[in-house]
Amino acid sequence: MRPKRYTFLDLKTVNEPFASQIADAMVSVADSGRYIGGQEVASFEAELAESCGAKHCVGTGNGLDALRLILRAYIEMGQMAEGDEIIVPSNTYIATVLAITDNRLVPVFAEPDSRTMNLDSARLGEYLTGRTKAIMTVHLYGRTAFDESMRVFAHDNNLKIIEDNAQAIGATTADGRQITGALGDAAAFSFYPTKNIGALGDAGAVTTDDAELAAAIRAIANYGSDRQYHNIYQGVNSRLDPLQAAILRVKLPHLDEENAVRRDIARIYENEIDNPAVIKPLFADDKSSVWHQYVVQVENREEFRKYLLERGVESAVHYPLAPFDQPCYSAIYQPDCPIARKLAATVVSLPVSRCTSESDAHEIAAIINSYKASEK
Repeated sequence: MRPKRYTFLDLKTVNEPFASQIADAMVSVADSGRYIGGQEVASFEAELAESCGAKHCVGTGNGLDALRLILRAYIEMGQMAEGDEIIVPSNTYIATVLAITDNRLVPVFAEPDSRTMNLDSARLGEYLTGRTKAIMTVHLYGRTAFDESMRVFAHDNNLKIIEDNAQAIGATTADGRQITGALGDAAAFSFYPTKNIGALGDAGAVTTDDAELAAAIRAIANYGSDRQYHNIYQGVNSRLDPLQAAILRVKLPHLDEENAVRRDIARIYENEIDNPAVIKPLFADDKSSVWHQYVVQVENREEFRKYLLERGVESAVHYPLAPFDQPCYSAIYQPDCPIARKLAATVVSLPVSRCTSESDAHEIAAIINSYKASEK
């Protein structure tokens, strides 16, 4: 008899509750005759800005472009220049680093805290030089990577704080007073389909309180034009599709519900997983994590994942290589980052979306508790 299957993520299941509304939204866009820009995009931008407390929002083609456009705009505004340095977590997804190098800026890889797996604010001073212009903090796995010490450090050293908020939409600071997307000078969002609020294709956005920055990003993203046939920058084409904007408008009001589902599953894992071979993430039983991923650390990762799969539990790895160890960067950057490399070798993501019921989570925890690591 085959074991029960515990799906890691199935997008049809995730989108099923909104299927009829999404269909109506798509038909509405098709009927409108407006397929670039328009009211759906403007409305989503306003709604996203309001949801996180930012003054401005600019839709983009995807999350990578959102990051790239922030940095490009700062360069065009004369606030950064080629060769300037950006402090970035050493264990982030490669898109964070691509945005930096695409703008001919220099990533300075900073080590994370091994339990939160987020940038360690206490160590920021180790990476500061005369060329440092910004901290690109990544709210990895849905946990807010920001605190007052980061704000003070940035202020005292005249640095920008740029949030990579691809995985933590709706998360707050530990005191619950501020929401990701409005913690620093600018924030990039991704609405890749697997995100807590995902589109049915690529989509992204930038939020900021800086009107000049928002205007520059909007212009650069639209061929560099500030008005039709008037190009003030050598721009690109990275605009939020109105079809995706309409779909995201359906799902955005349900963000807190989606995040609460993930938080409930994470709480079960926290309370019930008890295996010395499995290191759980530092738990936050509040809105400072939206649990985009629930990531444990296991020494013999492939043995553990095979054990889970044989019992029907799907898992994933986010991410198996630190960005500086990827082939495109390994000959250029070799920072001393043992924590990032250790995480890359041991992290395992467990099912934590609305595809996983609470009873599933109890059963998965029991399966994990029965795991016995082999002797090395």
